[in-house]
Amino acid sequence: MSEAASIRPRDRVRMSLSHQKPDRCPMQISFTPEFAQRLREDMHQTGRAVHNPHGGGNTYELERALGQDLLLTSVGWANSYYANEAYAAGGDSYVDEWGVAWRSVPYQTRFGAGSYTEIVGHPLADRRSLESYSPPDPLRPELYGEAARLIDAHKADYWIVGVTVTTIFETAWALRGLEQTMIDFAEDPPLADAILDIPFRYHLAAAKRLVEMGVDMIWTGDDVGSQRGMMISPAAWRRFFKPRMATFIATLKAINPEVKVAYHSDGNIERIIPELIEIGLDVLNPVQPACMDPTKLKRSYGDKLCFWGTIDEQHTLPFGSPAQVRAQVLERLETVGGDGGLILSPTHHVQQDTPLENFWAMVRAINPDA
Repeated sequence: MSEAASIRPRDRVRMSLSHQKPDRCPMQISFTPEFAQRLREDMHQTGRAVHNPHGGGNTYELERALGQDLLLTSVGWANSYYANEAYAAGGDSYVDEWGVAWRSVPYQTRFGAGSYTEIVGHPLADRRSLESYSPPDPLRPELYGEAARLIDAHKADYWIVGVTVTTIFETAWALRGLEQTMIDFAEDPPLADAILDIPFRYHLAAAKRLVEMGVDMIWTGDDVGSQRGMMISPAAWRRFFKPRMATFIATLKAINPEVKVAYHSDGNIERIIPELIEIGLDVLNPVQPACMDPTKLKRSYGDKLCFWGTIDEQHTLPFGSPAQVRAQVLERLETVGGDGGLILSPTHHVQQDTPLENFWAMVRAINPDA
């Protein structure tokens, strides 16, 4: 048995998040359903073909066979991207339990076809609908069956992550509409508050339940960044999101002071990173290198913050060469993970346009035993 295999994945993650250098950098990778199927065939996996990138209903066979260190289990609106039975059966549209309407949009790559879902209807587009709107119940026992099975089967060895992403902003604008939500921030803050509180309360209840069940980390957050900067002003973020996130983090750490909290936002959010640290954030995800410099962030905040991601999913992984992918992994290990504080991961789900050669170059640069 190699030295790497002698260390449990959960201990590897714990060391890195304690700013210690483990035997190798922890690894977490998620995939779109289409890429997961390609990978399953490439690895000759014969188990049940279920895959949600957020960790909803998965078998975890792919993750464990690759030598991943974190396993995800998801409760919340983000599961609406994949979990609807009518869509999974081949339908091209559906309405989720929140009342948000979706449709399937196909795409084609050199490695085969796939589809994404996009939102086409918002249940609170008419503000009068708020008076009668009833969100789903976040404490239904059936929501936590998978988490219970995962914790029971794998917590002894793996770092278990409870996923409650799209925590406030993304679910709120799915309910209201993105443009109208932005208008509400400026023209009707009390209405914005009322709608933001719907997903905030739901995902906080879910996260509390997951922490009580024993997950090691909660993955929260919303996309509030664009390629060049914030989608909303830092002042608006402080007004609408910072107090809610501060409450979110403090509530979870009051239940278990050892639980870690990760915050996800695509894009460039450098202007609010110090304030995320201020309210108790442990881990920043995904650190897109096309938007923010991982090395610079490590120099500026590496003593206070850990990083999860940093492998370029926009350019290098899908369109680079295997040598370029390997070189980027090795650079991240040296510049960001040299003294721990890093979980290596692509900055988004691995897409259908990714060559398997590039995928394996990434995996084997992180985990030579894979």
